[in-house]
Amino acid sequence: MTIRVAIRFLLSSFLSLLACAATWAIQGSETGIPNKVADLQFVVALSRHGVRSPTGRPDDRYSAAPWPQWDVPSAYLTSQGYQLMKLFGAWDRVKFSGQGLFASSGCPAAAQVTILADSDQRTRETGKALAEGMFPGCFIDVHAQAQGTADPLFNLVSGLRPGDAALVTAAVAGRIGGDPNQLTEAYRPQLAALDRVLAGCGHAPPSNKLRTSIFDIPAGLSPGTGGDPTALTGPVIASSEFTENLLLEYTTGMSDANIGWGCVDSAKLRGLMQLATASWDYGYRTPTIARIYASNLLYRIERSMEQNVTGKPAAGALSKPDDRLLIIVGHDSNIVTVAGALGINWVIDGRVDDTPPGGVLLFEVWRPRDGGKPFVRLEYTAQTLEQMRYAQPLTSANPPAAAPIFMPGCSRHDLSCTWDGFSAALLNATDPAYVSTLP
Repeated sequence: MTIRVAIRFLLSSFLSLLACAATWAIQGSETGIPNKVADLQFVVALSRHGVRSPTGRPDDRYSAAPWPQWDVPSAYLTSQGYQLMKLFGAWDRVKFSGQGLFASSGCPAAAQVTILADSDQRTRETGKALAEGMFPGCFIDVHAQAQGTADPLFNLVSGLRPGDAALVTAAVAGRIGGDPNQLTEAYRPQLAALDRVLAGCGHAPPSNKLRTSIFDIPAGLSPGTGGDPTALTGPVIASSEFTENLLLEYTTGMSDANIGWGCVDSAKLRGLMQLATASWDYGYRTPTIARIYASNLLYRIERSMEQNVTGKPAAGALSKPDDRLLIIVGHDSNIVTVAGALGINWVIDGRVDDTPPGGVLLFEVWRPRDGGKPFVRLEYTAQTLEQMRYAQPLTSANPPAAAPIFMPGCSRHDLSCTWDGFSAALLNATDPAYVSTLP
């Protein structure tokens, strides 16, 4: 063997070892226990509420036949939604106990769990269902303000600062070439598929012969009013409500005939949901908007994790000093804006950056067993559409969909962040002007 050949062989072997090491690191990160050399010591779980009924009566102008009736009031958690969150809570107990966060059964660990929820019925009931599934027979209080109260942890109660409405409008305009009609063209195939569903796709006799096509909705962009960052309008934005309602019909277990008037199965639904995620993407995930809306929540998450890492009480923390788990039950708007502010993304269950009912963004603090400094890992997890529709128990053989997350600004090759790097990146994503004093 010549020297040149020997060197080439050694170099090839070295590169192969590096590739294997990278593969092992990624596989280790996907197990949730990085190479079994660290212990999970604290988790912040930012969850969306479970399956609910539509928020208000869908606009019948755009459908050829009436939308189905629901057996709960508008925007309430359904009975299936409650059951699904119980199943998710039971899975969390198995998962977290397997990672050493707390015991696999019994009530003592319940004292080290704090659950906060927005004031809505669907968020409060979701918190109760998670607690019931995770700690059956134990008591965990779900902390929430009185129903109907605008909680500043979940909502931008103070409104935008002067000048920021124009700024966020410019930020959206800069993503769509200054022309809202570009969105319609970019998603024309998905919009055409939805418009056919709304027309009944031949399955439902039209009772509304004067139905308006969603393509007739004018597209526009101007500064928003009230709680909306911008007045972005058009077919894509309007489609978010329609596709969300189809998702809710499917996941609450309605009959096939009632899901999009018999026009929608799981494959079609996954395609249509691209419209909902696009609406969220441009309306709230735009970083300038996301940073404003998520700052208060992000700051409180960082304070809670800082408290655990240092072992010292931290002003602004949402958890107790000895907590092992903090569950925050909010809305898709909360997860979308947090993700947009941090610049993180995921793909699960065939969908990009979707935030389905019950989906949860996990912030995990890990402590190396060799006494090294703690590090942070992020993961997004949610039940699949089929798991929700059929209320399937979650087990190691049938786990929820999960995606480890790379966080720009701090993540390393194994998707972990040092605590100092994570804290700095998170605080850099917040705008102090939008961090309010919680009551």
